Amino acid sequence: MADKDKIMKNDDNENASLKSTSNLTTNENEMNEDQRVKILSPGMLVIKRFIRNRLAIVGTIILVAMMIFSFVGGLISPYKENQTFYEKSDISKDFASASLSTSYSFYYADGVTLESSLVEPSFLKSLSMGDNFATDKKGSFLYTITEQSEGFYTISRATSLGSVTLNDDGTVNESEFGAELQSSDKLQSTLLTAIETNEDSIEVDGNVYSVISTKKNNYTLCSTEKVGVATNKIISLIDENEAVSYEFVNALEAALAEDKKELDYNGDSYRLEENEGFDVLYKGESEFACISEYSMNSESGEALPIEMRTAILKAITAREKSFEYKGKEYTLKNKDKAYTISTLTKKELLDRHAAPSKQHWLGTDKDGMDNLTRLMYGGRISLFIGFIVVIIELFIGIILGGMAGYFGGWVDNLIMRLVDIAICIPAMPIYIILGSIMDTNNVDAQFRIFYLMLVLGILSWPGIARMVRGQILSLREQEFMIATEATGIAVRRRIFRHLIPNVIPQLIVIATMDLGSIILTEATLSFLGLGVKFPYASWGNIINAVNDSFVMTHYWYEWIPAGFLILLTVLGFNFVGDGLRDAFDPKMKR
Repeated sequence: MADKDKIMKNDDNENASLKSTSNLTTNENEMNEDQRVKILSPGMLVIKRFIRNRLAIVGTIILVAMMIFSFVGGLISPYKENQTFYEKSDISKDFASASLSTSYSFYYADGVTLESSLVEPSFLKSLSMGDNFATDKKGSFLYTITEQSEGFYTISRATSLGSVTLNDDGTVNESEFGAELQSSDKLQSTLLTAIETNEDSIEVDGNVYSVISTKKNNYTLCSTEKVGVATNKIISLIDENEAVSYEFVNALEAALAEDKKELDYNGDSYRLEENEGFDVLYKGESEFACISEYSMNSESGEALPIEMRTAILKAITAREKSFEYKGKEYTLKNKDKAYTISTLTKKELLDRHAAPSKQHWLGTDKDGMDNLTRLMYGGRISLFIGFIVVIIELFIGIILGGMAGYFGGWVDNLIMRLVDIAICIPAMPIYIILGSIMDTNNVDAQFRIFYLMLVLGILSWPGIARMVRGQILSLREQEFMIATEATGIAVRRRIFRHLIPNVIPQLIVIATMDLGSIILTEATLSFLGLGVKFPYASWGNIINAVNDSFVMTHYWYEWIPAGFLILLTVLGFNFVGDGLRDAFDPKMKR
């Protein structure tokens, strides 16, 4: 029995020993696996270090979100980049104008042919100068003006029959008459009597003559005939096919002067119905004309219907601010008795500066385009420009920096002097000059984007070239480069297969940091109007579109989101760049 217990105890010890050995082997294997990751997978070690950096992860999340927003958002957006939106709105449109008439309407007798362009200006000039006659430019006739009532004048045409010039004592100095009147002593004596008594007409043998004083002590004897009337009243006929004659206007004015309400003319009966500010003339029981002191003109140049004129005059008389005509509402605006008649019309207008809504989450801009969609497409261009510029500057910087660092000597001196010259070039004046040249030549907006990327890339490579040169100067003296030289590997392969890959970690960090600065540069140039042009969107020119203080203070949703996206993107690239720099640093403490 004792032997049996001893055997069992030995078995337990042996199992414990085996278990201990197994645990030791397991721990050793785990340790070896961890060491294998560290020794054989430096990339995994970089990734682990990068993941430990919380800001780097935040930056990565931001950049992924920006990529999805810019490149995927535009695909799922229901709108296009340059799609404009309209809204039906009631706009006030000037329809007509009305003002107190300061001009005169002229009506001429039948069979009388006058040059209105000569008579009417002379008539108005005579009124302003206080004269009672006007002479046409040819000087062949004298037109006498007689005021019949307020604002109504008759115009008579005078034909000269002779003239008399008197001395200061009233005696005849010189006289000149036609053959028929020269022998008429009665006419001459009657003329002298009229001159002494300041009469403007005489009657001899049943004929009426006018006496007109043209200048001092000179009088002209004329035969006159009435040729027209001038009135400051506006006579608007209901039937535009009708016409009023000189005789009708003369009879109408006479009735108005005598305050008569009825008028018989040419076998027809007319009745005047007085309103405040205008009169309506009826022919029988039908409206015939509207008489007022207001002149009216339509914006289209067409004659206003009499019903419309009557409605306007009634509104003016009643001092109403609006009136209806044929089911449509019109408004009146009064300024110094000059009225503007406007109407509200439905019209499709650009939906400018619309507030955020279900249809437009960030509203619309000044061109009626969806702000959110423009931000998506603008992110594409801003990020695309950043990546292309980085590729261009890396390409130039790696080639020139690699050659300078590897060959040294005169090659190094030549390339470094080129770097110094490139660094000394003032970038902003170059941008301004190129922008002005492209504006002058009306370069297409799409080509401007490519030119912008090219210029930014060409002006940004010197820093990368210097960094690559410095790294290669230190790497080319190491043992692995001596081995490549000993094995006869071509120079091109030594530089681009063995030296440049050892510089890639630093290049990745620099490229990541440069992306943020390039996006800022593009935004600045677009804000200044030197970068991406309408209709293409970038975050920079979206902000540039808000160049009015009123828009900036009242429509925040048009520019703050673009600025916020620029801030987030640049911040994300900086966080990722810092994280990569720390991850690639072999001396970083774990």
